[in-house]
Amino acid sequence: MKKKLFIFSNESILSHEGKFFCDNIDLKTTPEGLNKKFEINLFGRKTKKNRSHEIKIKKTKIFSNIFSYISSVIKSTKQEDAKYLIISISPYTFIVSIFLRIFGKKPIVYLRSDGFGEYKSILGKIGPAIYYIMFSITCSISNLISCRDYILRGKKGKIINPSQLDSTWLRQPKNTEVRNFKLLYVGRFKVEKGIFSLIDLIKNKKDISLTIVGAEKGVSLNLNQSNVKIFQQQSNKLKLIKYYDDNNIFILPSFTEGHPMVLLEALARRRPVIIFEDIRHVIGDKKGIFVSKRNFVNLLGTLNHIKKNYKKIQNEMRKNKLPTNKEFIDKFGKLIDDYN
Repeated sequence: MKKKLFIFSNESILSHEGKFFCDNIDLKTTPEGLNKKFEINLFGRKTKKNRSHEIKIKKTKIFSNIFSYISSVIKSTKQEDAKYLIISISPYTFIVSIFLRIFGKKPIVYLRSDGFGEYKSILGKIGPAIYYIMFSITCSISNLISCRDYILRGKKGKIINPSQLDSTWLRQPKNTEVRNFKLLYVGRFKVEKGIFSLIDLIKNKKDISLTIVGAEKGVSLNLNQSNVKIFQQQSNKLKLIKYYDDNNIFILPSFTEGHPMVLLEALARRRPVIIFEDIRHVIGDKKGIFVSKRNFVNLLGTLNHIKKNYKKIQNEMRKNKLPTNKEFIDKFGKLIDDYN
């Protein structure tokens, strides 16, 4: 008989005709993957906005306010042999961790992004101070799993390498060359993702086009820039792969990142990646990632370097050892099991 695993998330989930949908692909694939080992109970916040990815977890509950959320958290603590996983630290999940500890449960907290950087980009100087309070208290009452060692800030925890890659992603990519710069960004329209600053950088640059995949369903964005095309979030894997293959350079303009899945996707399709100095830590031992300063002169220099050495760079990228989703889920399940 499988052990129960309660997963608590701050993500917004849409309920429609008995099905549940989210925007963050991790919130779909991670619980679904762990469901093979555990009996998953997924908690999230309720939204009425359209979401892209169907979550195939039968025991999914969504809540419109913190009071109903916490009430169900307290009820969950009556399960004697259950385990409790919190995904990221937010005001919601911070309160969840406190109530779990009050009722005698020590949760596992999965840190998949750098909250200090995120809160700074959203709230300014006061952001890291607010996050520090939640982070310090949560770490003192929880077991920790993180996608990056630096995210732990010296706290004791276990490291894991998240991935969405499977055999489809790792198939031989379509050959391409660089005549004009065809940039691709896949991700959310959020300030911390740096997408608005990138759009400003390439404004009216005729030799550079930017394809953006990540607009929410039902949301219309008109930038009035002929070199920028915007598409909705894509839940179809083959269609998403086609976006990578149809463009020649992937760009990740984020101000803060933990372990970006899109970076692995770009590397799997052997598309050179440009990042800015803020997130140079994501490079690790991966080949094919280039760092630019956040100004057009530097960006153009990086683009020209990639264009000049494109085939050589792609050949080097073949040496990358990329983690798969199966490896990630197997290790994640074992780490959860190992914590008492």
